[in-house]
Formats: sequence, structure tokens, C-alpha cells
Amino acid sequence: MSKFRVPMSQPDISEGEREAMLGVLDTPRLSMGKFTDAFEADARAYTGAKHAVAVASGTAGLHLCVRAVGIAAGDLVLTTPFSFVASSNVMLYEKAVPVFVDAEAVSGNIDVVQLAEAAADLKAGGERAARWLPRKGAEGAGPLKAILAVDVFGQPADYEAIQRIADEHGLAVIEDSCEAIGAEYKGRKAGLLGDMGVFAFYPNKQMTTGEGGMIVTDDGAAAETMRALRNQGRAPGDTWLQHEFLGYNYRLPEMSAALGQLQMRRLDELLEKRAQVAAWYAEQLGGQPMIERPVILPETTRMSWFLYVVRLGVGLDRDGVIRELESRGIPSRPYFAPIHLQPYMREQFGYQAGDFVVAEELGGRGLALPFSSVMSEDQVALVCRDVLEVVKAGS
Repeated sequence: MSKFRVPMSQPDISEGEREAMLGVLDTPRLSMGKFTDAFEADARAYTGAKHAVAVASGTAGLHLCVRAVGIAAGDLVLTTPFSFVASSNVMLYEKAVPVFVDAEAVSGNIDVVQLAEAAADLKAGGERAARWLPRKGAEGAGPLKAILAVDVFGQPADYEAIQRIADEHGLAVIEDSCEAIGAEYKGRKAGLLGDMGVFAFYPNKQMTTGEGGMIVTDDGAAAETMRALRNQGRAPGDTWLQHEFLGYNYRLPEMSAALGQLQMRRLDELLEKRAQVAAWYAEQLGGQPMIERPVILPETTRMSWFLYVVRLGVGLDRDGVIRELESRGIPSRPYFAPIHLQPYMREQFGYQAGDFVVAEELGGRGLALPFSSVMSEDQVALVCRDVLEVVKAGS
């Protein structure tokens, strides 16, 4: 039995979805079959994308995007340190160099003013480029190839500005929308705000397939390449043991696809339920000066609530708050630990504390509270009561 009175997260799975998954076992095909095709069709219908490619995880999807746009060893990619590590790891898989641009303080998304400056400096080269490169690990670096933006906590980044920068410098734009399916930026759906986008379906996400992801794009050639790469590099026309490309086993199982198809059809319902939970939190945590609630930007015409992350006031011991909440049976988590301070990133690139001060401040003050579409108002009230008591005592 869990020691927690409220789960940190919990998937919202209906009886019909459970039955659909079991039904797959009565079919002769458990991979790359009709359920995957149907899931991709529903993803195209929901987003309006011309192409959708189901994959084993959001990380797998981002990696295939990196391959599809031709990012290779030594190439530079502008991205944010305030994200889950996968958004940078996929570049390291190809021996490319992630070049970090700090977050902006309100949403936590990439700072587009600094992004424009970094892109111009890296294209200019020399001393101008050097100020953006890591202390080590970028010797003999190649050209700047792309921007990989992240839609942090379900809120899209500023893609009009990002696309202007990309167009000016001839860069591809990969949208890491793994936390933002269903979100909208100025009325446009997340996932289609760059050249290609990726959603993820881990159990704590807005919808789930257990593990899994989906790439969406209007680029037919890229979609064909990524379909081949997810299936061990087997291109259209290849026989069973022919492999045109170096590929991967990034296929999504049919049982996961069957669950995903039905979850996709319920997505608006799931998003509305999460928005209600977020509204309960916002109401009950209001008026406490040591708790900053999430801010939805005017450009975000639909928020897709992935987590409910508050920022504790300066001077509060965030980790102490986590420990005290845990002693009361309330789980909570820090979000995010900035990527540049992960041990392997420090070792490879020489990053240090103080390199990206906004990301570090957000990472040091952020506190994710229990959140899911199946939370009740009473559960939210329980969490908020203890959070307020702990924060008041700590301040």
C-alpha cells in the first residue's frame, strides 16, 4: 500500500480502453498492424497534420526528427536547458552539440530574444560564436543546423519568433511537444508549429499508451524516412531482411496503439478534466505570496495541462518542503533539474552553476504537485491545505 494519501499522477483509462487492449490479443498481429494505422489516422485528424508516425516513446520520436533533418556529428542545435533530458540527449546520440539558450522567466520556455542573438552569433562565427558554445566538447564544431524548442509544462513556446529566426538563418525547427498535446498557440495546434513535432504518452501525460509517442509533420519525405528508421531502417519496397538505412526498433506495439486510438478520441475530455483540476489548484492557492501559480501567456489560446508546477518564494527551502509534505503523505517533485547541470553534461561540456541563471532559478524553486485528470476537488483541497501549512511554517 502506498504511503501517500494522494497519487502523484494517475492515468485515466476507461473500461472500454482496457477491453480494446485485450482484444488485440485475439488478433494475429501484435506489431505494425491495423491499430497502429488507425492511431496514426486519428492523430492526423486531431492535429490536421498530413503525416503521423507512431513510435515507441517521445524520445524515439525526437531522435527520428534529428535524423530526418540531417543533424550529424559536430552540428550545432539551439535548444533550452530547462527541459527533460531527452530533448538534449537525442542530439548527443548523433554526436551533435546542443547549444543552450536560457529560459524566459514567465513560462519557462526558451527566451526568443536570446535565441535570435545566439543564432546570429553562431552564424557569424569566431568570437561571437564562442560566447554561446560550451567550455569544452565543441572543438571543431560544424554548422548551426536547427532549433529544438520545448513546450514546457503544456504551454507552447513563441513559435512566430522562433520561425522568423529559423527562416533568417536557414534552420530546421523541431517542436518538442511531448508535454503539450492539444495545446494551441494563437489558434494553431501544438506539434505543427515547426517543421515536425513530437508528442509523448508516458502514464503521467495528458493521454497515455503506457509508453509511446507520435511524430506529426506536413513533410512527406521526412515522414517516409522516419517510418523506415523506426522499423530497423526498412524502406518501402525492401524485403523482410533488407535494410536501406541504419535504423532502430522504435515501433509502437499494437496494444499500445489500440489504447492510444481511444485515448486520442477522448483527448478533449481529458484536457477539460485536467483544466478543471488546475482551476481548483489556482483558486485554493491564491493569495499566498510565497507560492507563485503558473501563468498562461496571451499567445496560448489553449493550455494543455501536463503538470501543476508552482514556484516557491525566494528563501523557502524547496527540498525541505518536499520532505515535510512527504511526511504528511503528500507527494511532490522538483521540476526541472536543468540539463546543463546533469553530471554527464558537466563532464562532457564543462557546464557550471550560474551558466543559465533563469533555468537554474526555475529549477530550484519549481514544485510539481499531485496532478491528473482523475483527481477530485476534495483531493486538491487536501493537497492545498498541507502545502499552505508547510509553506507558511517555512516562511
